[in-house]
Amino acid sequence: MTDRPLFVSFLWHMHQPFYKVPGTSLYRLPWVRLHGTKDYLDMVDILTEFPEVKQNYNLTPSLLEQILDYTENDAKDLHLELTIKKASELAPKEKTAILENFFLANWDTMIRPFPRFYELLMKRGIHLTKNDYLRASGYFSTKDFLDIQVLYNLCWIDPYFREKDPFLKLLVEKGSAYTEEEKQELVAKQLSILQEIIPSYRKAAERGQIELSVSPFYHPILPLLCDISTARIAMPDALLPHKPFAHPEDAEKQIRMAIEFFEQLFGYRPSGMWPSEGSVSKDVLKLLPKQGITWIATDEDILSRSIGKPLRDSSRTIIEPDLLYRPHLFEDVSILFRDHNISDLIGFVYAKWESKKAAENLIRNLLSVRSSLPKGSPFIISIILDGENAWEYYQNDGRDFLRYLYEGLSGEERLKTVKISEYISEYGKGTSLDTIHAGSWIYADFGIWIGHEEDNTAWDYLAEARDELALFQQENPDKDLSGAWKALYIAEGSDWNWWYGDEHLTDSQKDFDELYRMNLMAIYRTMGKEIPDHLFIPVHKEDRTVHPAIDVRGFIDPVIDGLVTGYYEWYQAAYLDIKKSGGSMHKAESILSSFYYGFNNVNLFLRLDPTTSFADVLDSIEFVFYFIRPSNMKITVSLQPSLKAELFGKKEDSWEKTKDLPGIAIKDIFEMTVPFNYLQAKGNDEMTLFMKILKNGEELERYPWRGYISFKVPTPDFESRLWY
Repeated sequence: MTDRPLFVSFLWHMHQPFYKVPGTSLYRLPWVRLHGTKDYLDMVDILTEFPEVKQNYNLTPSLLEQILDYTENDAKDLHLELTIKKASELAPKEKTAILENFFLANWDTMIRPFPRFYELLMKRGIHLTKNDYLRASGYFSTKDFLDIQVLYNLCWIDPYFREKDPFLKLLVEKGSAYTEEEKQELVAKQLSILQEIIPSYRKAAERGQIELSVSPFYHPILPLLCDISTARIAMPDALLPHKPFAHPEDAEKQIRMAIEFFEQLFGYRPSGMWPSEGSVSKDVLKLLPKQGITWIATDEDILSRSIGKPLRDSSRTIIEPDLLYRPHLFEDVSILFRDHNISDLIGFVYAKWESKKAAENLIRNLLSVRSSLPKGSPFIISIILDGENAWEYYQNDGRDFLRYLYEGLSGEERLKTVKISEYISEYGKGTSLDTIHAGSWIYADFGIWIGHEEDNTAWDYLAEARDELALFQQENPDKDLSGAWKALYIAEGSDWNWWYGDEHLTDSQKDFDELYRMNLMAIYRTMGKEIPDHLFIPVHKEDRTVHPAIDVRGFIDPVIDGLVTGYYEWYQAAYLDIKKSGGSMHKAESILSSFYYGFNNVNLFLRLDPTTSFADVLDSIEFVFYFIRPSNMKITVSLQPSLKAELFGKKEDSWEKTKDLPGIAIKDIFEMTVPFNYLQAKGNDEMTLFMKILKNGEELERYPWRGYISFKVPTPDFESRLWY
């Protein structure tokens, strides 16, 4: 019996939302262009150094369409327009926009390597209000703004290209005092990198080193397009939209458009597909064989739910490796299930490690998987994650990690990288499944995209617009409504609802909300109909409860000394993990990392943990805690010249101070105690609160970023009732 290698299939998912403003050639956000110069080309170019390594790349048509728009149609985005304009001609609003947006990059891995860029960041300041940007712009010279324009775009070019291209290398070495001519040439270099992306993937596929797969065109959640009631399979108590939405024809259209677009670009039809967000259902699997799709991939939790059996124990150790590490078959489509743990190590953990040690650890993990499997039989482990977002957090944009990894894999006979179709062709389609669970790669359900009030509102608007369009098309069969249908398919994308609800946040929340509604408006505009009033109102709602990462589990009685006195002191408290709130990759670092709250039957306790040190941000900073229910009150905490907390009550339209609060401390952390009776709260009252950090009286940050924390004021028997 031959001791086979463990086959390893990496699938890098390359995707960006559709940022184009309907009816224009302008993109609202720059991330296709900037990730295009930093992440897509080098990810495939690096393979030329390692001919034994085979990889799989999933390219979404929505991304490819936007790349082509830049390279073939001279498309622009708002950040590019701010870049192109001469620094000497910038208007005050444009200067403010540059200071606010041109430092959207990882400060440690992308800005700090450029001493001049980091100097300009420090000159601008780290934690600014809207008015701060306007005031700060007066301290920047024309030369400063020109350097910012150049360095922002330069830092978003992969270090590999900055090193090998003589002009880019010259810009890095020069470091400052750039000219308008150099800026123009830099923009031209960006375009030349974008122009190489699609041909490079085509060449790598032609030489047999990579397999290309595709996602539905505008990245929709296919099971929900087929029927939104599918969400209740994994979420039986979910509140669904008021209007039904069941259009499997749209799901099929998104699949077919993607495959035809792929064929136009690459000259053949793909065999594989990463369904958007790994979302699958029985209805979706039935659609795929008709379009020639022979394999898909999704998350391991889908397999676990499908077979009704856990694949890991409570410590996340794999207990059913022979089930996870092989393909399965449903509706004659092979399904690979990704190793969630190892995929997340690359996406979220290894960036903090030294690159060589991280690569060695990954290879050890793969060998550990191999040792857990029966000898002689072929097995395949699937590692699947975004191919662009993680590298922003790695030193040298992840290239060092990938080189060590690919070098290690090239010399390890017990592991063999493989193209997915190649493996299926040689070792079979897989073991048949009796059923397939309907869910996504996140918690094996669809809770990110449906069920929240905002999500459901967006679905209702979509259903209404689609019904109107279908009826209008029926009544006007000869009218060209292709633009309206395209806007509808864009609005069906998953990216809009990713930002609705309280699961994720981004500085660009407003942009996503407006782009979604603009696409729906375009449908009515194309039909010549009046746009419904509700589409002019943001879907986002501020007044809603935000759930903590961990809820209150019992009474606490911490020592208010500004120190973490012991592990269990705040163990029973609830907390918001601000660093892991699902935010944008490009968001600047917050002052706080965590917000804790807990209580006993007499007092409310609040704790704030800083991202770095409170000593770095004390100047002109004030904490304000707002209590909306049961009484409208606030607590202001002044940090300088001395620590002081004051309680205010709302009387008509003004705040009146009621008392000073002595129970506060700030050292390593901030801690405060407030008796419930000071807040006019009694047992079983609903308490609703949020906090702001003010700088010179202006809002700097808010926690939660949107919405409110809500909990019931405890009664003396609170802890005993937790057991029932």
